[in-house]
Amino acid sequence: MDITRRRVSQGIAQGIARGMGLGLLGSAAWPAMAQQDYPTRAIRSLCNFGPGSGADIVVRFYSDRLSKLSGQPVVVDNKPGAAGNIATQIAATSKPDGYTIMITPGNATLASAPHLFKDVAFDPIKSFEPVARLARVPFVMIVKPDSPINNIADLTAVLKSKGPKARYGASTNTAVITAELYAQMAGVQVERINYNAVADAMRGLLADEFDFAAYDATWVAGMAHAGRVKPIAVTSTVRSSALPNVPTLAESGFPSFNLTPWWGVVVSAGTPKPIVDKLSGWFGEITNSQDTKDFMGKLATETWAGGPDDLRTLIASELDAWGKYIALAKIEKQ
Repeated sequence: MDITRRRVSQGIAQGIARGMGLGLLGSAAWPAMAQQDYPTRAIRSLCNFGPGSGADIVVRFYSDRLSKLSGQPVVVDNKPGAAGNIATQIAATSKPDGYTIMITPGNATLASAPHLFKDVAFDPIKSFEPVARLARVPFVMIVKPDSPINNIADLTAVLKSKGPKARYGASTNTAVITAELYAQMAGVQVERINYNAVADAMRGLLADEFDFAAYDATWVAGMAHAGRVKPIAVTSTVRSSALPNVPTLAESGFPSFNLTPWWGVVVSAGTPKPIVDKLSGWFGEITNSQDTKDFMGKLATETWAGGPDDLRTLIASELDAWGKYIALAKIEKQ
């Protein structure tokens, strides 16, 4: 009887242990199953800048294509303000489940922000999982369409003649850096006029609130073709195919001037690798499609497909490079 009872007790204990083991296995398997089934609901796509901006155009294009590939709605959520930092902070602190993504002009939001602001609450390296590298695009120096300024030499002369009254307008980190870097190289003093959104800055330009601005060609190309701004130089080392008659700053007397912004996709740190890989595959497919190449080409933007490791390397190198640009432009942290 003792042996029998002992065997029964051992059997019950082993059964309980097996049951507990299966229960634990089952609970551990659920996240893996969720990752495999991802996405099962709508994805939030953060945009650092306002509706109608160049960033908004790109984010909406990619979000629409991602929706088609993923089979789920991808809802664009514009969170402008603080030079793009509001959306970046939301992305950094979002739940790491792949349901909040940020398609972003990374030089403006990741590479430059830590060098420009004292209270940045995210780390460009540690707060995010890189997903995909998408594209690169030059900045364009612009003036109002009826301005007598036709080139960089004209602009420099006008700014020098105005002395302390010379001004530029900006609503993004990179617009500030580009303008200040040019001013340092040209030997002119300029006052910055801040705006919350690019649309506000353009209203300011047309109202003669400032003399010039620098924005990425994604937005400027369409405005220039519509006659709403006058482009006078691009910041890349080669001319833009969308603005072939606009010279580079290197051609205009600034041979070392080369700023080329780029686009990437990130999610919050800790997002499971299977989800990151799935997103990366979709974004790679979108970026490599002829449809995307044609669309981005019209925005003076070159597709530049790359995976998580490519973007991780780019963020690290650009964080260092933009720190040097900002130091050269003598911009102090705010």
